[in-house]
Amino acid sequence: MEVFLLYHINELNEDDCKLIGVYSSKEKAEKAKQKSLLLPGFLNSPNSFLIDKYNLDEDHWQEGFVTVK
Repeated sequence: MEVFLLYHINELNEDDCKLIGVYSSKEKAEKAKQKSLLLPGFLNSPNSFLIDKYNLDEDHWQEGFVTVK
């Protein structure tokens, strides 16, 4: 089963990433995006939304990570 995650990523600070919601279809994620565009903050940065598709019950981070100080 696939789900669609809707994010808003701050254009000036990519560490400021908001998960708006998780949806059962891309169409529902698009509708949520359009609804979010009417809200303060979001309406000023309409190109900062990302819809990403994920498969359920599947690992999505398989390579580990390194901490940089």
